[in-house]
Amino acid sequence: MATLLRIDSSPLNGDRSTSRQLTNAFVAEWQAVHPDGVVITRDLAFTSLPPVTAGWIAAAYSPEAGLTAEQRQVLAISNELIAELAAADEYVIGVPMYNFSIPAVLKLWIDQVARAGKTFTFANGSGAGLLLEKKATFLIASGGVYAQGTPGEAMNFVEPYLRAVFAFLGVTNSHFITAGGTSRIRNGGDRETLLRPALASIHARLATAAESGAVRSW
Repeated sequence: MATLLRIDSSPLNGDRSTSRQLTNAFVAEWQAVHPDGVVITRDLAFTSLPPVTAGWIAAAYSPEAGLTAEQRQVLAISNELIAELAAADEYVIGVPMYNFSIPAVLKLWIDQVARAGKTFTFANGSGAGLLLEKKATFLIASGGVYAQGTPGEAMNFVEPYLRAVFAFLGVTNSHFITAGGTSRIRNGGDRETLLRPALASIHARLATAAESGAVRSW
């Protein structure tokens, strides 16, 4: 049974959030392709994610059998988030660009799931990801336009960072769809017109999977 992990990182709800509109569209089309599939939802705006501390590091690098009750509690949310990643075949992640990078809550989530022995290992002397045979689609919303070939391209730290982090964790099959220039909506621009190219890309991506009949082909 196909399983999708949906992650939202925008603090805005409903139609106020462009990235949530994109993840809504993706999930709806994914469910049409996988009517018996399971969707796991993780909304980071409503998840308490503590920053990594010295105590977290000590617990994460200690043998599990020797963990104290306090250390197990420290790692509880990390274990829960990693279990969601492991359970899913693919991920869709909504990402609003903030100050040319990702939201703070998404960085906190990454810090909780990037964990030695769980999602990556250095057992052979070099880093190797453990989230294998997974795929990820990142749905990005940005106020400006930072696409390849534009003057703002050099300021886009969202895509290269996420691509590098997920590849390090073993997820090398990743795809990025961006709705750029969303600031125009606040200035009276038509939301439907602005989102049409990104929604078309989502449809095309999932239509390809439906036509091939192979969930793991894209």
